[in-house]
Amino acid sequence: MMIRTMKTRMKGWNVSGCPDLNALSEPAWRKVCAARTLVVKIGSNLLTTPGNGLNRDWIAARALEMVQLIRQGRRVVIVTSGAVAAGYPRLGLSARPKLLREKQAAASAGQAVLMGCYESVFAAHGIHTAQVLLTRDDVENRRRYLNARDTLKTLLGFGLVPIVNENDTVRVEQIKFGDNDTLSANVADLVDAELLILLSDVDGLFDADPRNNPHARPIPLVAKVTAEVEKLAGGSGSAVGLGGMITKLQAAKMASLSGCPMVLTNGFSEHPILTVFSGQPVGTLFLPASSPLNAHKRWLANSRLSRGELTLDAGAITALRKGKSLLARGIIAVDGDFDRGDAVFCLDPDGVRVAKGQVNYPAADIRRIAGRHSDDFEAILGFLGDPEIIHRDHMAMITPSNPKAADSVAQDDS
Repeated sequence: MMIRTMKTRMKGWNVSGCPDLNALSEPAWRKVCAARTLVVKIGSNLLTTPGNGLNRDWIAARALEMVQLIRQGRRVVIVTSGAVAAGYPRLGLSARPKLLREKQAAASAGQAVLMGCYESVFAAHGIHTAQVLLTRDDVENRRRYLNARDTLKTLLGFGLVPIVNENDTVRVEQIKFGDNDTLSANVADLVDAELLILLSDVDGLFDADPRNNPHARPIPLVAKVTAEVEKLAGGSGSAVGLGGMITKLQAAKMASLSGCPMVLTNGFSEHPILTVFSGQPVGTLFLPASSPLNAHKRWLANSRLSRGELTLDAGAITALRKGKSLLARGIIAVDGDFDRGDAVFCLDPDGVRVAKGQVNYPAADIRRIAGRHSDDFEAILGFLGDPEIIHRDHMAMITPSNPKAADSVAQDDS
């Protein structure tokens, strides 16, 4: 299948030597079209109409698209929002509730409606669904993470479509963040997906907010999500969803570390899912890392919550990029109250998050030995522990070696 070539030029904030869009785009879209296991994330604003619950016609149309992909031999997992939005009309409310207990009640009422709708639209084509409710704890705890992975893969093996949602009813954090974009990247990792599709109410990533700037231009391809790319993200734009562009970029970064490309496209367009497989560039394609992390480090980078931060000097950052462990003498500052075995971010002297790792010492001890040699640990702490603060086997690099030089963003001039 031929790929349409887009006329492009580089914006001023792209550095010299940025890869040519055409050279990256064509093989990247061929990889997208070849994906056999995919995760489709659907936002609340697509699923629902304000005050009227679920948009069943829209859901049925999207199910038909996914059924066609399944009949091609592909496997599909859906990460869905919409439980609160579907449930609050059942509570007699005219708008999304603000009180926590009302949000939890709405999620409880809406989850049954949401799953019933998904099951009915897929069953009409002879395919059944399965509900999977996850929390942050389920992906942060290694054993539960592996159990969730096994369950999802088993469901796919039996030909079902897993419908994944956050367990908003019982978890305060899930409702507070409302971040199913991040959850979708976690699920893509769990099932070893070859493609993540984020359906939203925007056409993709732009160089400015298209809602406010009529001259905003689309960015069809992003090779790496760097600090400069993240500056393009605006705030939340949906009345019923809580996520914004920044959470979509975070999902792209997470998927990239797993070796999974991500497409952000408009779910209100005609056949938005099948169009991704048409061979024609659509929305914004985020490329995967050229060297994805192994399974353990993906879990560490994407699923474990950070409990603090360690600011490192330039020498320590260089050592980490060379695959070395983190030693105490390279630590400049310690932020947070974390314990041994917790995950923390490692920051460069400019405050950029470079890595995430599992510490061998609690924060209080690291503050005492920061900047010191491991030979001094016993005299300072009263015991002889690990020579490394974070061992390289429990360290995941999460940014490119030179973020500015790694920016690869192309602009559509059409």
